[in-house]
Amino acid sequence: MFGIAYLKTTPTTYVLHYKSGKVKRAGQGLAFWYYAPSSMVVSVPMASADVPFVFNEITKDFQELTVQGQLTFRVVDPKKLAGLLDFSIDRAGKYRSDDPTKLEDRLVHATQVLASGVIGRLALREALGSTEALVTEILAGLRNVDAVAMLGIEPLALSILSIRPTPEMSRALEAEARERLSREADESIYARRNAAVTQERIIKESELNTELAVEAKKREIRERKMEADIAVENQRATLIKQQVDNAKQDADSRAYALAAQLAPLEKADWKTLMAIAPNGGDPKMMIALAFRELAENASKIGELNMSPDLLSKLISK
Repeated sequence: MFGIAYLKTTPTTYVLHYKSGKVKRAGQGLAFWYYAPSSMVVSVPMASADVPFVFNEITKDFQELTVQGQLTFRVVDPKKLAGLLDFSIDRAGKYRSDDPTKLEDRLVHATQVLASGVIGRLALREALGSTEALVTEILAGLRNVDAVAMLGIEPLALSILSIRPTPEMSRALEAEARERLSREADESIYARRNAAVTQERIIKESELNTELAVEAKKREIRERKMEADIAVENQRATLIKQQVDNAKQDADSRAYALAAQLAPLEKADWKTLMAIAPNGGDPKMMIALAFRELAENASKIGELNMSPDLLSKLISK
């Protein structure tokens, strides 16, 4: 009524009341009456705000990526911001220009410029896995860039929700990843089979070593038994040799004794021996010796007659 208006703001809104080109009042959360025809009210929100963004960038290997995220900021110097952009409002509390929306665009553009510099140094695979590094470098750049500092803006946080390649490249990467996973699965299967074969070989070698040890022990037992048999045979051969030596010595002693007994008779006349023999008086022996003597002196005998009766008696029992 009559051009008088009432304005009540929240504690997170900084208000500048200009009258006749001069600041009449300024502060956060003000409530006042003012004369609209001669006044200009500037309302700068100081609460933290989230600005979503989506933009495309090119990697070092000329692959297109879509970066989606969100920037959180707040106004720390509303007077500086109000001096660069038009935040004036009408009596209904609506902004008179679209400068407040341009603020978000400027922040998104600054974010995109920094992201382009970071992604342009990375290859596709590196960029897809560099979310944390991308957030750190872009946020640090926003806090140091002059275009943001001169607006009186403080970036609070930056979130990268997704980094996606083109659908064709995504399918290619997925196919490559599937192939790699398939190869890894095959390698795992081969490794498991190889481990099973290795274990089987170890078991077989252990069994063969056990059999070899058993055979070696059996051979050792046979060798020791053979050594014992050889020792017994050697002792038996020694015994037999000793027996032969003893028998030879016994025979030699008997032969020596017999030779000693016969030595006196070796040069004696057989007639004398027959005379002293125990059976020397046997008539048959005497007749035999007579015939022997006749035979020895046959050249000296002219004629010898023996009757059949004499021969029959000699040969009779």
